[in-house]
Amino acid sequence: MKKYKWLIILLNLIILLVYFNYSVSKKEELLKDGKLILLSLAPVDPRSLMQGDYMNLRYSISEDTHSQNLQKRGYCVVKLDKNGVAERQRFQTDKTPLKKDEYLINYTAPDKWNINIGAESFFFQEGQAPKYEKAKYGAVKVDKEGNSLLIGLYDENLKYIK
Repeated sequence: MKKYKWLIILLNLIILLVYFNYSVSKKEELLKDGKLILLSLAPVDPRSLMQGDYMNLRYSISEDTHSQNLQKRGYCVVKLDKNGVAERQRFQTDKTPLKKDEYLINYTAPDKWNINIGAESFFFQEGQAPKYEKAKYGAVKVDKEGNSLLIGLYDENLKYIK
């Protein structure tokens, strides 16, 4: 067994690197080709003493879910207004049915009161908190599979906060 120890370690390392590079390439593809969707933010305490400067994000599409019978995993179907701001239409477990101009966002539901879309934190450089306090929208790129990637924050005038 000692004979194969380094071979097994090397094989696991190669598999890990291939998986890591595949994940990075999928995120790059999502950034390049994904649909930009703005999600209204709900107020949350923006800082954490333990983790440094970051903003904990909660989206309006995630609120008032307690009356719905949510599965642990599924899709939040949203429709965009003329400014690209998403409005929740419904929750569903499958990718279909989907009407024209509707988009899917994957979610997980840790309990019946919350859903997570995987973009619940926005980290920024220390001392930049006042700039991001004006944020009203979280900007995510979404692909056809419902995968989302947070790309930044927008203010009330729909301007990207740099």
